[in-house]
Amino acid sequence: MNRKVAKEDIDSRVFDTLNIIMLFIFMVIIIVPVWNVIISSFSSGKALAEGGFIFWPKEFSLENYRAVFRDETIWQSFFISISKTLIGVITHVFFCAMVGYGLSKKYIRGRKLYISMGVITMFFSGGMIPTYLLIKSMGLLDSFWVYIIPALYSFYDVVILMNFFRNVPDSLEESAKIDGAGDWRVFLKIFIPLSMPAMATIALFNGVGQWNDFMTTKLYITDQALYPLQMKLYEIIVQSQTQSMQNIGGSAIIETTTKGVQLATIVITTLPIVVIYPILQRYFISGMMLGAVKE
Repeated sequence: MNRKVAKEDIDSRVFDTLNIIMLFIFMVIIIVPVWNVIISSFSSGKALAEGGFIFWPKEFSLENYRAVFRDETIWQSFFISISKTLIGVITHVFFCAMVGYGLSKKYIRGRKLYISMGVITMFFSGGMIPTYLLIKSMGLLDSFWVYIIPALYSFYDVVILMNFFRNVPDSLEESAKIDGAGDWRVFLKIFIPLSMPAMATIALFNGVGQWNDFMTTKLYITDQALYPLQMKLYEIIVQSQTQSMQNIGGSAIIETTTKGVQLATIVITTLPIVVIYPILQRYFISGMMLGAVKE
């Protein structure tokens, strides 16, 4: 018996050691390129022109960031990115929560049909051209709302919330309705607070998608006043592939290169997500329903 326990302990230690080694290698693979991008963005144009991996800033310079912020349109793009992300996340999560709440009720007529239709949309879509024609017919071309309305619904997120709502004890809803609460009050006062971990997770993934999205702009927006940060980054990269950047926003760039501006823009566009993620991460491991009902 003791030999069996000792063998299990050794196997467990070997397994833990291999896991630690693999996770460490995986961490290095992720961190090293990110570190290189951040450090390179603080290096001078001359140091970047020499090429090679940069572990520490060569000829430390903030000129890359000055060049980015010298462009007055970058602030407008920053405002558009924040606006579409905040509004898009709030409307998407609330809309999906409403649909998920309705479909979580077995007494809803046509529930199986609605779910079947939703599942089909998870695997098939109309394609780019039909979608473009639909967006055009809705009058959303060159409109800020093209970022919001088409992104309102995702059946994948509905399924997550629907299953989460099913785990809410029926006694909570029944007691609320006995006290005179209607469906809207039950939904807003009971289901929404108890489902915050699931909603925060969906909000994070949808927010990252909204923040990083530039294809919507590329396909449906021609007005540069509606360009988000990611589209500005896309323009910088495309421009760098065709010619050396001599100015941004009409102002000359001193001691910098196109690559430096690219790296600085990447850091700026990534920073908000890096800051927000740890704030929402606590919802992933919190159990808000623990102790909600004791029977």
